[in-house]
Amino acid sequence: MKITFLGTNGWYDTDTGNTISTLIETKDCFIILDAGNGFYKLDKYIKNEKPIYLFLSHFHLDHIVGLHTKNKFNFKQGIKIYGQKGTKDILNKIINQPFTVPFKHEWMLYNIEVYELPEQTNTLPFSVESKPLSHWSPCLGFRFKLEEKIISYCIDTAPCENLIDLAENADLLIMECAFRPGENYKEMVHLNPEI
Repeated sequence: MKITFLGTNGWYDTDTGNTISTLIETKDCFIILDAGNGFYKLDKYIKNEKPIYLFLSHFHLDHIVGLHTKNKFNFKQGIKIYGQKGTKDILNKIINQPFTVPFKHEWMLYNIEVYELPEQTNTLPFSVESKPLSHWSPCLGFRFKLEEKIISYCIDTAPCENLIDLAENADLLIMECAFRPGENYKEMVHLNPEI
């Protein structure tokens, strides 16, 4: 298994990085966690036709803005996108005219399918659990079982029980810290390294 952080910034790109997107390559598939501006780098890493699954934590622009670069790719296997209830409607509004080219367009060289969790996890070749986290808008955390390892992805949240449940005994926990040690703004609903 290989994990590549394509972007780790929150809110906006800087000279040192792009907004959040993480690529996990297993022997059987590619899993993308969020689609910030780092998403545009995918074709540097995806060189074969293993299935591609994209999991969206929520719909703040720093987590989905990279989807507008989807036209540059030619993933013959397509991409399956998974998100919370309402994902289809929200993405069809944002990833559409007048903002960008829609998912279904003559320029698109591959298929994109959108599914809503948790109901549609039966289409996946691996185990994934999702739970709501504590954020300004509805946000999901994920717990994957991949190649006998547990990888938890809990981004943009304040401390909460679901964060603890998803992270418990994980081999790898991917999360964010928006604040420096000692900083804590409850209204911001993010973490610092001490929490």
